[in-house]
Amino acid sequence: MQTDSTMNELRPSADAPPGVGIGLRHAHYGDFLGATPAVDWVEVHSENYFGDGGYDLHVLGTVRRNLPVSLHGVGLGLGSATPLDPVHLGKLKRLVERIEPAVVSEHLCWSATAAGHLNDLLPMPLTDAALDLLCAHVDEVQHTLGQAILVENVSTYLRFRDDQYGETAFLAELSRRTGCGVLLDVNNLYVNQCNHGEDALAAMNALQAGMIGEIHLAGHRVTDIAVIDDHGSRVAPAVWTLYRYALQRFGCRPTLIEWDTDVPPLSVLLDEARLARHHLAQRKLALPPHHTVLPDPQRDGDGVAA
Repeated sequence: MQTDSTMNELRPSADAPPGVGIGLRHAHYGDFLGATPAVDWVEVHSENYFGDGGYDLHVLGTVRRNLPVSLHGVGLGLGSATPLDPVHLGKLKRLVERIEPAVVSEHLCWSATAAGHLNDLLPMPLTDAALDLLCAHVDEVQHTLGQAILVENVSTYLRFRDDQYGETAFLAELSRRTGCGVLLDVNNLYVNQCNHGEDALAAMNALQAGMIGEIHLAGHRVTDIAVIDDHGSRVAPAVWTLYRYALQRFGCRPTLIEWDTDVPPLSVLLDEARLARHHLAQRKLALPPHHTVLPDPQRDGDGVAA
């Protein structure tokens, strides 16, 4: 685990640029190359741009000249019991040096065993032993990149019997030990509230405002078995309600609209971004210079703050 002196050697993680961003997806490359859409920044999945050239990297470089970029990784598997893949980490470092992103983020998950890599964001046991391992891996990534990163809470479909922390309390301790920030996915909090009975408001209250570098909003799918985090629809009303609480709790944080499956025309994402921008503007008007956590808020029928 890094000491205070080594933590001071890291460049602090810049928050994502102020305002609202959307994911840059292949379906919208033409829109971005034709003109700069009405967004404040874009996010991309880091692994899609690890190559030495090609059309994807060309588009990203072109967009980067007009908009800040947030690199969001899905493949490091920070919580895996195996060592981090040095090839993967090296490619991420090269991309960071090439793109100079506003922020770099990863997920609170594991994805690798000695037998190979699993293409999923698998849930971690929230234990002291897992926290020690995760801190060491986050330290390694941050020292390789020379900057702090953000780590995102994930949607899960099971919890471990031996868990010693709630997910956000686990992330808060990770942030305190390593200096990393938190990427707060509000939709994931809602999905876990539905699937596990976890209180999304209590989860947010376990985090401090200074830890939050970015917020994600996305759609989900309700099935007879579970609520699925599929990023394939508009943000649900209950998630917008939680987002308003997040803005009250943490202040106006950079916000991303995620949409990864059944990707619609760009105009739909821009409309979602407009709604997020409206909530940010309303919160800016309502915020006093200093604010505190809302005490025991009332709940609506969805189990979130009214």
